[in-house]
Amino acid sequence: MLSSLLGRSRVQRVRHELRRRTLRVIRRETPSPGFVCLTFADASLHDFRSDGFDDHVKLLLPQPDGSLVKRDYTPRAFDTVAGTLTIEFALHAHGPASDWARQADVGTVAEIGGPRGSMLIPADDDWQLLIGDASALPAILRRLEELPAGRRVQAFVRLDDAADARAVSSPADARVHWLHDDAALLAALRAHGKPAGSHFVWAAGEHRLMAQVRELLAGELGIDSADLKVSSYWKRGVSDFNEH
Repeated sequence: MLSSLLGRSRVQRVRHELRRRTLRVIRRETPSPGFVCLTFADASLHDFRSDGFDDHVKLLLPQPDGSLVKRDYTPRAFDTVAGTLTIEFALHAHGPASDWARQADVGTVAEIGGPRGSMLIPADDDWQLLIGDASALPAILRRLEELPAGRRVQAFVRLDDAADARAVSSPADARVHWLHDDAALLAALRAHGKPAGSHFVWAAGEHRLMAQVRELLAGELGIDSADLKVSSYWKRGVSDFNEH
């Protein structure tokens, strides 16, 4: 994951022991047309650790030619007592990971590695802004679920398919805006402006779009780099952007 942590930053880095685990799918759900949610189980998850809502594990997929495809995914939820881990997959038109998730069902075996660490953003500001495309939606949903009651947060999510918008449950004072192209997302952020009071802005998604988001936030709106974390999760036209 390529992150922009410019100048001084209020993001705290936490390292974890890097481990590989072999897991088995125990439940498959389809929360919306463009997503598949898989819950895995194994006793090795008893010490699984994911401190940050935007942590990632690497899904390791052996290929017929002997190569190994690696793709990053957010731990959507986990239970160390039950030994379960849930990952939500945003389905692209083509690609080994999306193709695998489409056909994965109860009993399918997968290997994962990580997380190797967490990047913890503050949770006690007056405001939080969460920005992303479909690839960032699992992290955004996890953050909304984990924020404490009364915390003010707004999320701006860019989706290709309006059918992938969903009802959101959060103890926080949360509002989610669903946008359906890059221009609409940028216009909505511009209209929202810089939050009053203490704030932190988190954004993740396609590389070129995130460059535009970063320029708008830091340049046009004047968000301080210490209050900003922008990550590129993928790059259009590059299938193995985060493989290494």
